[in-house]
Amino acid sequence: MSGAVLTYALGFGFAALGLALALNLWRLIKGPGPEDRILALDTMVINAIGIIVLGGIAGGDGSNFEAALLLALVGFVGTVAFSKFLLRGDIIE
Repeated sequence: MSGAVLTYALGFGFAALGLALALNLWRLIKGPGPEDRILALDTMVINAIGIIVLGGIAGGDGSNFEAALLLALVGFVGTVAFSKFLLRGDIIE
């Protein structure tokens, strides 16, 4: 019984995160300003982390969680760099 519930929950999670990625892609393309595009990219990174974690749960492999952590760190640094570039026009001071 619990195996079937986990399968349905994983399927729902993958579908919800896939829909979220599609909507974020639309905001990335359609966004009126660069701030909206940066937020869309950051949210896409968060959704990709969710998909990686769900894949790790589905496959039972622990290395996916390490990959999700690395992607979170890279996504955070990228968002900070883009934001700093928008504010000052220069990343390194």
